This record gives sequence, C-alpha cells and structure tokens, in this order.
Amino acid sequence: MMDKVQSQNFSLNWFSLKDKVALVTGGASGIGQSYSIALAQAGADVFSVSASQRGWEKTKQAVEQTGRKIEFLQLDITDPKAAAQIVTEVINRFGRIDILVNNAGMQHRDNLVDFPIDAWQKLFSLNVDALFYLSQAVGQVMVKQHSGKIINIASLASFVAAKGIVAYTASKHAVVGITKALATELGEDNIQVNAIAPGYIKTPLSQAVRDDPVRMKEIMDHLPDKRFADPVELSGTLIYLASHASDYVNGQTMVVDGGYLVR
Repeated sequence: MMDKVQSQNFSLNWFSLKDKVALVTGGASGIGQSYSIALAQAGADVFSVSASQRGWEKTKQAVEQTGRKIEFLQLDITDPKAAAQIVTEVINRFGRIDILVNNAGMQHRDNLVDFPIDAWQKLFSLNVDALFYLSQAVGQVMVKQHSGKIINIASLASFVAAKGIVAYTASKHAVVGITKALATELGEDNIQVNAIAPGYIKTPLSQAVRDDPVRMKEIMDHLPDKRFADPVELSGTLIYLASHASDYVNGQTMVVDGGYLVR
C-alpha cells in the first residue's frame, strides 16, 4: 500500500468516499446527524442506527439531497446481540461496510458522592461496551475485506476532568485506550482506527453547561476564540479520517477543541 501511495502525486480525490458505505451510531441527531450528512456529501451511502427515530426524516432529506442513500435501524446497541444484527442489516442492504463511526454516547452529571451506580453502568454500557461490541463485529467484516476505517468519538474528557462527570470522563478515557488497542490489532489488515475528541460543541449534550453561567464563564475564559463550535465544524476531520488521505494515520486521537487544551 505505501509503495503505491508513494508513487502517486497528491490528489483531492484522496478525500472522496464515492461508493463507500458508512455505519454511524446515533447518526440522525446532534453531531451524528452532521457526520451522516458530511459522509454523504463526500460520496458515501449511510446506515444510521439509533435507539429512537428522532431526526430520521430531516437526516433522510439532507442525505438524499446529496444523491446518496441512507437506511435506518431502531435498536438498542447496548444489547451484546445487537452488533451482529446491525452488521447483518448493513450487509443485506448495502453489501459491505467501509467506515464505522462509533458516535452514540450519553452524559450523566452528578457529584461523586451522589453518583448513582445504575447511571454509571448505563453510561458505560453505551459509551464503552456498545462501542467495543460493534467494533468487533464490524472488524470481522473489514478483516475479510482487507480494508476499513473505524472512527471513535472521544472527548476533551479523554484528557481532562471536570466536576460532576466522573463516569463520562472515565468512559472517554477508555475510548482512547480502545482506539489504540484496535489500531494495533487491525493495522496489519489495512484497517485504520482513530478517534475524534470534540471540544465544546453546540449540541443537546452540552445544553446543561451552556445553561450554567458560572461554568460558561470558566469555559469562555479558557477558550482562545470564546465560542462553542457548530457540529458541522467536525466534518472535515471526520472525512479525513474516513478517507484514503489518512491511510497512514492509525491509533490517533485528533482533538478539535478550538485550542482549549493548549491553555
């Protein structure tokens, strides 16, 4: 592969996802919706799986306007048996899986001494366990294809900690570790596994922070450009990691945070 790349001149076509198939968890709402639309704009067909049908119609319209196809599945991905069902559905509808975006995630805010054990378990079930189950099932397909891209969604909480989000912080640290481990195992099969660590993005997940004037002042004082990002601002990084352009990038977590971590 590298000899082939080194013999070529750089081309913007390296960023094309024409005729690829992308599986996105939570791909119809929040940042996931932006991911699905960006993947379609780059040329991919999309399969979105989520626990509810929220955002399906809007996402379908946006994707179909690009000329690509999107299919949906309503399913609880925390069920260990769900991953095999999802893979079967994607293969039946599209014939292959080239890109997996492990986007689905949740947050729970509470002080350490009051943090409910069931909230901890529920959060880890989605943010970590489901990510592993689906990566394993999709990895089996990609190994047979001898190609693929797995993109996990980490967070600033993969590197720093804030009060009241102990479970989220632990889960996102785990995502970075899993990303490195999968890259080590799957790299020899021409599969690249990387992560995106978004900073403060304008989504429902960050609404509680945006509604807290004290926390907002702390964040804005720390951000060089004094703003939360729009979800679409993550699209460039996603397409890069999903495309031929990143074939020699593996096991990395790319931070998109407006400079938060440099201060």
